[in-house]
Amino acid sequence: MECRAREDSLDHLLGASAIRHVLFDADGVLQIAPGGLYAAMEPYPGDRAREFLQQAFRDELPTLAGEGDYLPVLAATLVEYGVTEPVDVFCRDVWHRIERIEESFAVVEALRRNGYGVHTGTNREHHRGGHMRTVLGYDEVFDISCYSYDLGVAKPDPAFFTEAACRIGAEPSTILFVDDSVRNVEGALVAGLRAVVWDVEQGHDALIGLLAGYGVDAQLTA
Repeated sequence: MECRAREDSLDHLLGASAIRHVLFDADGVLQIAPGGLYAAMEPYPGDRAREFLQQAFRDELPTLAGEGDYLPVLAATLVEYGVTEPVDVFCRDVWHRIERIEESFAVVEALRRNGYGVHTGTNREHHRGGHMRTVLGYDEVFDISCYSYDLGVAKPDPAFFTEAACRIGAEPSTILFVDDSVRNVEGALVAGLRAVVWDVEQGHDALIGLLAGYGVDAQLTA
């Protein structure tokens, strides 16, 4: 897809290769599943929980790139594993059991105050993505939301990041990507973005330091 980078309001302050935008992954960076996804899911399939989770992830893969509807597939898998609860109950208790990491969102808001574009880039099928966008309020926070189901390609494919840069309207070299996966960071680098590996366990001071290493000011106080 061809796209043209729009003029950024920081052009008069920053050089051509300076970072103007920060693109954040979701899980482990912006949000967590309290207690872990496995613990939330285990009561349903019981002693087949690990097998169930592996199959669920395999089944989900095509829908991450927008191919088909995952909900009927998940419903059939629940039946196969003897789970009698409706699929919407399972989604509520497992797939949608997500909490925002407020310290991460404080960094996002600091970046916005300091004039940077703030965006999210995550692998999601459209039901879970819709939950994030509306219930968790992501569409109200981020300038551009890059969900794999909408882009038609999933990380770590470099095409994900190329399309994300097009939607952001910026040269890839002006975007810094933050993800907890080395493979995803490598995909971003191939696409020409700057990228760092970080997760919430490292602490937000470390995140602010990583951003500062690329000349990005994310200090929480003026």
